[in-house]
Amino acid sequence: MTAPAIKSWDAKGAITATLLIVGWIASTGLLVVFGKISWWTPLAIIVQSWLFTGLFITAHDSMHRTITPNYPGLNRFFGALALRLYALLPYDRLLANHHLHHDHPASAQDPDYHRPGRPRVFQWYVDFARHYVSWKQIVGMAIVFNVFEHGLGLDKANLLLFWVLPALLSTLQLFYFGTVLPHRSPHDDLGEHNARSTPLPNWLSLITCFHFGGYHEEHHENPACPWWYLPNSRRIAEANNSLRQ
Repeated sequence: MTAPAIKSWDAKGAITATLLIVGWIASTGLLVVFGKISWWTPLAIIVQSWLFTGLFITAHDSMHRTITPNYPGLNRFFGALALRLYALLPYDRLLANHHLHHDHPASAQDPDYHRPGRPRVFQWYVDFARHYVSWKQIVGMAIVFNVFEHGLGLDKANLLLFWVLPALLSTLQLFYFGTVLPHRSPHDDLGEHNARSTPLPNWLSLITCFHFGGYHEEHHENPACPWWYLPNSRRIAEANNSLRQ
């Protein structure tokens, strides 16, 4: 599978990343400042979780230099900003871990995979999280929370419901749809990337994990494709295969 010319992706990538980041800032700000517990609260939490997931996926694309391929400084800016907004995550640490994941998918060297002999999903999640969360980050988030609550006078319930809870839910969303389903054992029927795509309609693939569940094998085969191009990458591959037959 080959990626198309990426020259034209800079504008679309920058616009897409900006919309996700600005959308998250606007939604979080409005809900935290003006939100009230109501019948629509569960829906707001779901949307917030999806936007948090979008922040992480934006950072992920940045790690593959697919946001603005011809402007690496801007590409890194988008990724680092998205991770800081997500949970004060360090860009360089996640970059190193993610490249290990691509170099050694679903193996003992893969920081996203469970340690040998600990295949249970909960233990896998703990192992997954500890490669990305540090005590400095936890302390930093606690400080930010207290500044928001006591310094700015924001409602604690709103902070918990519309900021903290969606962030935690998005980690489960990313972990389950973006890691467990694509890389779970057995690997006998998988190719060199130990990755599978989850059979989902496009709309559900987008909602669950910005296509990184529904098109995970395609991502590993061609990480130069941004998340919004993954459905096209499959269509191109299928068309190429049909031409060879």
